[in-house]
Amino acid sequence: MGADWGPVVIAVVLFILLSPGLMFQLPARTRVVEFGNMYTSGISILIHSVLYFCIYTILIIAIGIHIRSG
Repeated sequence: MGADWGPVVIAVVLFILLSPGLMFQLPARTRVVEFGNMYTSGISILIHSVLYFCIYTILIIAIGIHIRSG
């Protein structure tokens, strides 16, 4: 009996990619989007959290990504 690693892998990858300020920040201090500025704010954390939830839900529930082991 194997485990389903799809949700775990997707969650880790999205967490890394959607960390505010790491690759991009939406909204930024002076512009709408800034890339690689390594800063964050409360509103950008909220927006990145909503993006994370939406993309994760689409990938796991709607598309049904599964990685089986075992």
